[in-house]
Amino acid sequence: MDPAFVCAGDLFREDSDGEESADAGFVEREHSFPEMTLKVREFMFHQVNANLLWPGSTIFAQWLVEHRELVKGSRVLELGSGTGALAIFLKKSLAVDITTCDYDDEEIEANIAHNCKLNGMAPIPHIRHTWGERFPADAPAWDLVIASDILLYVKQYPNLVKTLKFLLASDRDSRKLPLSRKPCFVMSWRRRIPKEDEALFFADCGNAGFQVEDLGSRVYRITA
Repeated sequence: MDPAFVCAGDLFREDSDGEESADAGFVEREHSFPEMTLKVREFMFHQVNANLLWPGSTIFAQWLVEHRELVKGSRVLELGSGTGALAIFLKKSLAVDITTCDYDDEEIEANIAHNCKLNGMAPIPHIRHTWGERFPADAPAWDLVIASDILLYVKQYPNLVKTLKFLLASDRDSRKLPLSRKPCFVMSWRRRIPKEDEALFFADCGNAGFQVEDLGSRVYRITA
């Protein structure tokens, strides 16, 4: 995955009251989620922007609370989990059965586990996976895949779609999912990129045979 050349942390430092580590490699901040505050350790820089909790995550958290019927009783996988804060919130707030997933990087996995500990939780199951590569689970058991603000790297859209094709495959016998539940991907997208770039992702989804439904509030449901 192409590395980011701008440290996104610059967008947050002005109003941050977080405490930096001695070597300034990361910062711990408090972030407000619906009816709770989470402590989140964020790396000051990461090559694939897995370092920061973007504001869209808390907005998506509120949307998921308001549409909790989507996640209650579901086995959920979060793509592009970053700091793990959204998954931690869903686990604490709605007792969601959730697994985090991000770029194949040991630091990301360790940081998510650290943030679970910061918030009084046991580590959430985590999968290290680089989009487009073989998924490290032969028969995924998740019926809902979620993500917030993961369309930053346009060159990675085909690889993301390739991963989604595997995750959304309707093989009920191997997944052992309820027959009434079709796997779906629910994505919130609030980062600002050129409209033509954003449209490329949805075009790739259409070319893959996916159905895209606009749920409003910049949230989309994608099914195979």
